[in-house]
Order: sequence, then C-alpha cells, then structure tokens
Amino acid sequence: MPDVSILWPALAAGLLVAATHVPLGIQVLNRGIVFIDLAVAQIAGLGVIFAYWLGLEAQSYGVQLAAFAAAMGGALLLDRTERMWPEVQEAVIGVVFILAANAAILLLAANPHGAEHLKDLLTGQILWVNAAWLPLVALASAAILAAWLGFGPRIGRMGFYLLFAFAVTISVQLVGIYLVFATLIIPALASRRLRKWRMLAGYALAAAAYGAGLVLSALGDLPAGPLIVCAMAVGGLALLLFSKEA
Repeated sequence: MPDVSILWPALAAGLLVAATHVPLGIQVLNRGIVFIDLAVAQIAGLGVIFAYWLGLEAQSYGVQLAAFAAAMGGALLLDRTERMWPEVQEAVIGVVFILAANAAILLLAANPHGAEHLKDLLTGQILWVNAAWLPLVALASAAILAAWLGFGPRIGRMGFYLLFAFAVTISVQLVGIYLVFATLIIPALASRRLRKWRMLAGYALAAAAYGAGLVLSALGDLPAGPLIVCAMAVGGLALLLFSKEA
C-alpha cells in the first residue's frame, strides 16, 4: 500500500503546477512558441544552480530569488528577440535553451554532487516536496491564474512572458524541467480538438497522470517524474485519438 503521507504533498504540488500550466500551455500552443517553456525553465534552473554555486542553501529565499531573476531576464530577452526576429523566434528559443543548459553544466563541473543536482533539476524530486512550501505555492498559483483568466490577452506580449516566467520559476523547483514541459504541452496538445471543454479536459488529463504516476512510483519503487510524463503522454494520446470536435 503506498504511503499516503508521501504521496499527498507530491500530488498537491502536481495539481498546483497543472493549475497554471494547462491554460498557459494552450496559449503557448496558439502562439506557436512551444519550446519557450523548456527554455525559460532551463534558465530558471540555471539561476538555481548559480545560487548553489554561490553557496546558498537549497529551498532558501535566495535560491528562489535567483531562479526568479534568471527566468524574468530570460523572458524579457525572448520578448525582445520576438520583436526583432519574429520569423526565427523558435530557433532563438532553442539557442537560448542550449546555452542555459551548457552554462549549468559548466557551473556544476567542479561540484562533486553536480550530476545529482543536474538530474534533480531535470527530472525533479516530486516525492520529496516540502509540504510547508505548498500554501505559498498555492497563493502564487492562484494569483497567476487570476491574472491570466481575468486579463488574458490584455496583458500584452511582455505581460504574458513575465507571467509565464513567474509560473515556471515556481514549478521547476517543485517538479523539475521535464515535468514542467510535459504539463504545459501535453494537455494543450491532446485537447486541441475540443473547444467547449478543452481546459477541463486538460486539467483532468494532468490530474489523472500525476495520480497514476505517483501511485505506480510508490508501488514499483521507480522514479516518479518519468512515470508521470509517460502516463501523461499515454493519456494524452488516448484523448487526442478518441476526442471529437466539441
């Protein structure tokens, strides 16, 4: 029987990530800038690694600030490049991602635990989420969701990038870069045939994937992050294949 005391904070973290990433993912897909999430998440991760390199303790406010500053800087940079070179924005996003990823590797090169830190950043440690952080994450997620649903397109391109950076900064330290990207893109892609119930279907897919992945992880003693990504991909494929225009 899975240990519920471990699973519930992880499930709560996943649902909080999904709360903001499902609607933002639909917008990202509509804008045709799919890999922005991966790039901004990697830049936020670079901020975390830079904070570690400076000697700051994990989960400290200094690390949070470093991640947020890095993500905001990356978002502003991508907003600027979209204005200057809109026709090659996806290529620019790819270059930014690979630069941030390799800068992180260089910062961790002399760290004896560098490989472990990099793995945690990519796949996350969702089973070991600090429950004490969840109320603050819930408040931040509610603010992001309210801003997006309340103002939406009126916040403009720069407003979207900044709101997106804020959401990614929070989520990447909870669940890792891979899960952040999967939660943003897979529900939006899988529900694209739907109109009336699209967001609800995206939320249902994300919630089911997080729940199934966490339970399978506890039962099989396997990494939770990859299992959740796989569960979301399988569920997303089923939703895409069997859904009709509605």
